[in-house]
Amino acid sequence: MPYIPPKSRKELDGVIDQLADRLVQEAKGYGSEAAFAGLLNYACTRLALKTVRLQFGEMRYWLIAVLTGTFKNIADEFYRRLAVPYENRQIAKNGDVDLYGEYAQEIEKTA
Repeated sequence: MPYIPPKSRKELDGVIDQLADRLVQEAKGYGSEAAFAGLLNYACTRLALKTVRLQFGEMRYWLIAVLTGTFKNIADEFYRRLAVPYENRQIAKNGDVDLYGEYAQEIEKTA
């Protein structure tokens, strides 16, 4: 979870905001709204690898495990906090896939 002390947030937010501005400007040059995704992926990947290089030097298995877990946690938290409410709103607006309901009923019967 991305909950760090306010002092650390204050130290990092300005630099992160500058990077975000730079990514948006760079993405505009690609002519596609989706271009930011590759740029964001690159920036996050390079940030993680550079941090490991500066702090630990060589890559080790446990660092791979930590980075993999960190990125997985980021994805899970993002999905839980933003995608789930968005998906639920879209289901309420447009209706659900009928087979989800059928499977849910079957699961309830066997529980």
